[in-house]
Amino acid sequence: MSKLTGIQRRAERKDRNKTSLDMNLVSLIDIFTILLFFLMSSAAGVEILHTSRAVKLPQSHADKLPRDTLVIVVAGQDILVDGRKVTTVDEALATQGDEIAPLKAELALHASKQVVRDENKAQGKAVTIMGDKDIPYRLLRKVMATAARADYSDVAFAVVKKVKT
Repeated sequence: MSKLTGIQRRAERKDRNKTSLDMNLVSLIDIFTILLFFLMSSAAGVEILHTSRAVKLPQSHADKLPRDTLVIVVAGQDILVDGRKVTTVDEALATQGDEIAPLKAELALHASKQVVRDENKAQGKAVTIMGDKDIPYRLLRKVMATAARADYSDVAFAVVKKVKT
């Protein structure tokens, strides 16, 4: 037996302790397939209307699911149509009568967009009002009247569904 130098002994020890790591990708693919199937199946039947943190919706026992319509958000100090600021709450309350002119102009702009599919024509005149639960009724009435004068006949309100106990 020959004497090994320190470097040779270290190299021999390294070779002896070296283990090859074998990874089975089939089980990982199975796990990701199951995860993907679960996520797709759980998200398919859920309709969510995205709200901002500034809006605290009232609670209700509503059973209807939300539809994808034009959304008017009345929260804090702003009135938004599809995420675009139209006017402020103070300006809307200060207007004379039941019509908010900037809101009506924005709704008319959205109503003038051409509908491509015939089955979507009925949905073209639907609007969802997402109003904070603490907004004054006269402001809500002005928003509804303005929507009605802009030929939006189907008006819905966004609410939080109460859990049945």
